[in-house]
Amino acid sequence: MSRNKFSKAKRVVVKIGSSLLTNGGMGLNKEAIAGWVEQMAKVSQQGKDVLLVSSGSVAEGMSRLGLKLRPITLHELQAAASVGQMGLVRTFEDSFQLHGLHSAQVLLTHDDLSNRQRYLNARSTLLTLLDFGVIPVINENDAVATEEIRFGDNDTLAALVANLVEADLLIILTDQAGLLDSDPGINPDAKLISKASVKDSLLDEVAGESGGTLGRGGMFTKVRAARLAARSGAATVIASGAEEHIIARVMSGEKIGTYLVPDIAPLAARKQWLAGQLQIKGRLILDDGAVSILKNAGKSLLAVGVHSVAGDFQRGDLVSCLTKNGEEVARGLVNYGSADSRKISGKASTEFQKLLGYADDTELIHRDNLVLV
Repeated sequence: MSRNKFSKAKRVVVKIGSSLLTNGGMGLNKEAIAGWVEQMAKVSQQGKDVLLVSSGSVAEGMSRLGLKLRPITLHELQAAASVGQMGLVRTFEDSFQLHGLHSAQVLLTHDDLSNRQRYLNARSTLLTLLDFGVIPVINENDAVATEEIRFGDNDTLAALVANLVEADLLIILTDQAGLLDSDPGINPDAKLISKASVKDSLLDEVAGESGGTLGRGGMFTKVRAARLAARSGAATVIASGAEEHIIARVMSGEKIGTYLVPDIAPLAARKQWLAGQLQIKGRLILDDGAVSILKNAGKSLLAVGVHSVAGDFQRGDLVSCLTKNGEEVARGLVNYGSADSRKISGKASTEFQKLLGYADDTELIHRDNLVLV
């Protein structure tokens, strides 16, 4: 999708970061929120679907609780998020109602999207809300999320939501003009990258971690989010939320912010889900022949091509497939637990019965449950 086709996008995910939503930790910036809501309302009133992924619950909670520094411990973060979520949702609800629109709070954890049935339930809920003309306001369920099931940042959550509902466009609003070709703190002549492919490896070199105290994501997470969104064909624009009428300007095709082009073949829905999973339970180190077969032949992974096994996992868990040099080439749902996988690694399927005392699947990972990364 080129910029001049953004106006034809039927479904848009907008992500707004903590640094924009709050006044430097002094509570929610309600005036700014009203402006973004007005823009999203106009998009919705044009017959387009709009979903909002909002940060800010922890920052708002910090303000309400009088905390000067972002909490470090998980239970303190959860408490701050629980307090802040009240103000965040009420602010958005009041703002959308001024435009005759309803909003809905949707709280997700990674666990909700890693389980296939719950993933489909979440998708059905969001699509039904859109059918009703409601604006979903989506956030990570910080109050119950553990370190093991956290998304880690709302950029990633926004990308997975874009996959979930098959959005055409992901707009990530931040406090920067977009992605710059160098650190402006070091190079005052740093220039905006107006357009780049999500496949461009140079993006990894110029995307830095967050320098703020309120949010968890930097440009690195935004680039990663764009790559995840691209798996379902969604284009991504990273732009400054402080720019006037920014959402309308992006959707009109104006060359503002950084446009990351999704020039990779979209994956089938099930493989989008697999690619988006972040909780890897184990690793399979493959020999060169298996790597070549996965990359070039699109076949299942057989145990005979596995050099070694790392981690503790069960049948059906998500595992990462690596080269001997540690490069991830694929991930998928494994048919044997880690103990049995170690016994059959490097062996032909005809030996499974003798080695394990039983033989289920002939493949370690079936190609339908395998995705290249």
